[in-house]
Amino acid sequence: MEPADESVRAELTRLRESIDNIDAAVVHMLAERFKCTQQVGRLKAAHRLPPADPAREARQIARLRQLAESARLDPGFAEKLLNFIIAEVIRHHETLARNDNGTRPAR
Repeated sequence: MEPADESVRAELTRLRESIDNIDAAVVHMLAERFKCTQQVGRLKAAHRLPPADPAREARQIARLRQLAESARLDPGFAEKLLNFIIAEVIRHHETLARNDNGTRPAR
């Protein structure tokens, strides 16, 4: 295999820098999302509400699948990603429910 010419390497670098920026944005957006879900978890724990809300989760999955389709992203992939996130959120909510009914500060 012969080495790519300079223009190909430059385009590859440009694309990879864009990917790196998008990855950073995704991480920051997830952090913001988890800040909000921690507040939800504390509220649920304080009022002894269940950590999971299957009806809400189903609505969110359906909504995300539609968004994915309109964005030309595989809806199955989007659903898997959201299910992974939801499982982590529920785990956090269960932890909050066990710890002082949501009154203990989140870490």
